[in-house]
Amino acid sequence: MEKDQHTNRMLPCMRWYGPRDGVTLASIRQAGARGVVTALHQIPPGDVWTETAIRERQQMVQDAGMEWEVVESLPVSEAIKQQQGDFRTHIANYQESIRNLSACGIRVITYNFMPVLDWVRTELAHANPDGTRTLRFDRSEFASYDIHALRRPGAEADYEASTLEKAAELARTLTGEERERIRRSVLQGLPGSDEQFTEAGLMDLLGQYDHIPEDRLRQHLVDFLEAVVPVAKASGAVLAIHPDDPPYPLLGLPRVVSGRAHLKLLFDAVPDTANGLCFCTGSLGAGKTNDLPDMVREFGDRIHFLHLRNVAHEADGAFRESDHLSGHVPMEEVVAEVLRLMGRRDMSLPMRPDHGFLHELEFGSRSYPGYSLIGRLKGLAELRGLEQGLIYGSNQL
Repeated sequence: MEKDQHTNRMLPCMRWYGPRDGVTLASIRQAGARGVVTALHQIPPGDVWTETAIRERQQMVQDAGMEWEVVESLPVSEAIKQQQGDFRTHIANYQESIRNLSACGIRVITYNFMPVLDWVRTELAHANPDGTRTLRFDRSEFASYDIHALRRPGAEADYEASTLEKAAELARTLTGEERERIRRSVLQGLPGSDEQFTEAGLMDLLGQYDHIPEDRLRQHLVDFLEAVVPVAKASGAVLAIHPDDPPYPLLGLPRVVSGRAHLKLLFDAVPDTANGLCFCTGSLGAGKTNDLPDMVREFGDRIHFLHLRNVAHEADGAFRESDHLSGHVPMEEVVAEVLRLMGRRDMSLPMRPDHGFLHELEFGSRSYPGYSLIGRLKGLAELRGLEQGLIYGSNQL
C-alpha cells in the first residue's frame, strides 16, 4: 500500500457489503472513512473474480469519493480447506483472482481458514445497560444447543463438567423464544450473503471434517499458501489471514489460527511476508491468554490490515463485544505498538473499527450484526482520537 499523506497514521476504513448493504457509501464517507473494505459477495467461493466485476465495484466506491483499499474477504472454499473435489481448480481460480485484483490496484487481500462457519455467537442483539445492542457468546448456551438441540454425536466430550451441568439446566429452562434466538444466532450465515444454514446442512458439513484433525487442516492451509503466496508476491499483493472467531475449537471443528503458537507455525512454514495477518483485536482478544501488544511486536512485519474492536470477558467462558476503548483488550497499548510499527515500516496500515453497537436510531434497520453505522462511527472517532492523543503525547515528551 502506498504511504499515507499523514505519515505513519492508520488509514481509516469501513466495511461495506455492497449495493445491498443497508449502510450507504455516502454515509460511510460522511463518517470519516477514507477507504472502503469490501468483497464481491455475489461470486461463489471457488469462482474467479474477473477484472470486469472488480472494476465495476471499484468504480462504485470511487464515485462515492473513496478507494477500495482492502478485500474482505476473498473466500477460501470448503473444497480447498478439505482438499476434496475441485480444490485444485479452486486454487487456480484463487490465483487468477489475486492477479486480477492486483491489476486493478487492490493489493491487500483478507481471507480466513475457519471450517464451515466464519464466526459464531449465541446472541446477535444482546442488550447493554444503556439500551444499545451488541454481539455476545455464551459458552454454556452454545453447549446446550450443541448437545441438546443439534445433538452432535460426541459433543459432551468437548466440554468440562461445570459447563455440561449448566447446559443441561438451560436445556430444561430456556423458553422456546430463547432456544430459537440461540439457534438462529449459531446458524447465522456469512454477513453480506443470503446464506442461512439449516441444522441438517450444518451436520452434513461437520461430518466432512470428521477425518481432518488440527494438524491436517494446518497442512492444508500451508499447501494453499505455498500455491498462492508466490502469485501474490509476484503481483505486488499481500494476503492477510483473519484469526479464528472465537479462537478455540467449536462443534468438533479444528482451529489453526487462534493465537501466537498457531501464527508462528504458519509464518515459519511459509516465511514470505506476503503471507500475512489481519490483526483482529476482537477475535484474538476473545482468547484470554493472547497478549495482543506483544503479538504486534512479534508479528509486526506480517500485519497488513487492522480490525480494532474490544471484548469484555464474563464468567464461564462468555464474552460480549464492548466499547472500542474499554474491555479485555488494552487498546491504548495496542495502538501505541501499531504506531511504533508503522514508524519502523514507514507506512500506513488500513484500519477499520470492527463491529459496533446498534443504537436506538437504527433499531429495525437492515444493518448486519455489528455493522450499524452509528456504532462504527463512534468507534472510528474514538480510535482516531486515541491515535491522535498518542501522537500528540509522544511529541510533547
